[in-house]
Amino acid sequence: MSKQEPIRLYTLSTCSHCKATKKFLNEANIEYEFTDVDLLEGAEREAAIKEVKRYNPRCTFPTIIIGDRVVIGHREDEIKEVLGLS
Repeated sequence: MSKQEPIRLYTLSTCSHCKATKKFLNEANIEYEFTDVDLLEGAEREAAIKEVKRYNPRCTFPTIIIGDRVVIGHREDEIKEVLGLS
């Protein structure tokens, strides 16, 4: 893969799997954006939950969007596969 697909994480600030996913991406020097949904309030929180449900109807965390692919949960092997890493 020549150019990295944009990566968007929807996480919870207290979620150990979410923290592990962020750590994995940081250690691999992979850029990403994230939203800790539980730290949002009101309409902003509702909008984030609605967005997560678009990709993951069960609304579980972390929900990771890589380009047009979705990875649900802390799945390093699946993230590597989607990103074309060995």
